[in-house]
Amino acid sequence: MKNISDEKEYKKNYGFNDKIKYKLKVEKGLSEEVIKKISLIKKEPEWMLKKRLDAYRIFKSKPIPDWGPDLKEINFNDIYYYISASDFKTNKWEEVPDEIKKTFEKLGVPEFERKFFAGVENQYDSEAIYSSIREDLKKQGIIFTDTDTALKKYPEIIKKYFGTVIPVNDNKFSSLNTAVWSGGSFLYVPKNVKLKMPLQAYFRINAKNLGQFERTLIIAEENSEVTYIEGCSAPIYSSFALHNGVVEIIANKNAHVKYITIQNWSKNVYNLVTQRAIAKEKSHVEWIDCNVGSKINMKYPCIYLKEKDAIGEILSVAIAKDGQIHDNGGKIFHLAPGTKSKIIAKNISIGNGNSTFRSTLFVSKNAKNVNAFQKCDSILIDNESKTNTFPYIKINANDANINHEASTGRINEENLFYLMSRGLNREDAIAIILLGFLDPLIKELPLEYSIELKRLLKLDTNNAIA
Repeated sequence: MKNISDEKEYKKNYGFNDKIKYKLKVEKGLSEEVIKKISLIKKEPEWMLKKRLDAYRIFKSKPIPDWGPDLKEINFNDIYYYISASDFKTNKWEEVPDEIKKTFEKLGVPEFERKFFAGVENQYDSEAIYSSIREDLKKQGIIFTDTDTALKKYPEIIKKYFGTVIPVNDNKFSSLNTAVWSGGSFLYVPKNVKLKMPLQAYFRINAKNLGQFERTLIIAEENSEVTYIEGCSAPIYSSFALHNGVVEIIANKNAHVKYITIQNWSKNVYNLVTQRAIAKEKSHVEWIDCNVGSKINMKYPCIYLKEKDAIGEILSVAIAKDGQIHDNGGKIFHLAPGTKSKIIAKNISIGNGNSTFRSTLFVSKNAKNVNAFQKCDSILIDNESKTNTFPYIKINANDANINHEASTGRINEENLFYLMSRGLNREDAIAIILLGFLDPLIKELPLEYSIELKRLLKLDTNNAIA
């Protein structure tokens, strides 16, 4: 059953499009010439162009993955790989072009910056157009800007770390990102610096048939602490769009990095991303991954626990509505002694939505005294919805303590009856039950994002059961 009110509400709040006169637009399709034009526009060093072209050749040599959702409808020559609505970047909100400013104001991004965040970065189509961070944090040595600007200002850091967590030949879509990347966030937190307020990046697709390929690199030095939040949305078009991001995180000794995603793409977007962190001695990496939108979503945040006593946690949530496929989960590799991990997944399927949980848990023979726990819980709202679970566990150490749990069920009719007997309608009662189901995620989100998730969940359950 198609939820018309759902689409209308999304279009009103997120799915509108702007009538923008673009400043720069490279012709549609993928080729070496297109890649060279993107690099020329950005005035990049020769080594980055070479890396792009090498990645393009690897991309062409790799087949489309056939182990998950069907991606054969993606036409790589029917995509714009670079479109820019502005020919400059700014750290002053009043200098942002008016139409773009109105879009982010409608999405509430500037208000969130004023109330909750230590710094923000806003990307519109292929380029970041606004980056800002508090002056007192700059004085502590924190760097927060878009990755293109970082390449110009801090080329030695980018060259040292770019592609070291996710190599150029990792998979077909990370190779594509390396070939045509544009925008994304660069975050560097110096030794002993602990940010109490989060930083935010918001990624917006506006153009039709666009591919957005941001590249994010986060480096947390010894004994530092940071929370980074990304949000995203796009207009509703009949033709498809592609979001293909890459995130690399390096958490050094005793560092604590929390990475939060609220993914709310429209239903014409293929969301195919690669995200990975390296956790060094006694560091702690948390990945909180909430997926509400997109046509097909394939996302498996990954943590390599490379040094002793490192901790990795992944909390993954997917809400698959009519016509959506969410294929998500997480991967954790225990490569050192005393490491600990947790993967918790919460999947909700509505209408003919399809949610799939995939996980990888690997323990190397050198990883002694490992503790790992993973759990996937799924709820089906009706008879048409589907869910799947595919955990993969490989243990090469004799003393590892591994626990795995999984459950699949439907809305408890007794609980539903009880709530309705207290005056709630069916949709509100379902939403309350699902909020309880998602409670582990909601507790981890900053207040403004937990409120937004609750609103989106209420929207998604409207008319879910006739």
